[in-house]
Amino acid sequence: MTKEAQPKSRRPRRMAREPGKPSTPETNGTSAATADLGEAQSAPAPAPKTPSKIDTVLALLRRTEGATLEEMTEATGWQKHTVRASLTGLKKKGHAIVRGKRGEVTCYNVTAGA
Repeated sequence: MTKEAQPKSRRPRRMAREPGKPSTPETNGTSAATADLGEAQSAPAPAPKTPSKIDTVLALLRRTEGATLEEMTEATGWQKHTVRASLTGLKKKGHAIVRGKRGEVTCYNVTAGA
């Protein structure tokens, strides 16, 4: 191939800096204003963590009256089978979940030992 037939690069080549020479804003591709800004600004404080849905379920189960399946589905937006599966997962993690009745409705509680 001749030199004229070779495709041209779309980006210009960067100039290599000389060895032993410190990097300056002109040689590393940043402007002087940007280089100073990075040192002066600190990282913003992280936002407080919002409780997860499983934390919401646990909070409902820890109430003295416990929680019904309907209450847990409304609080999380999950379907009933997903709430039941999360209760199974909590049992596997060592939480002692007890099923009882509140009137005619099944109610779930976490016992004090867990």
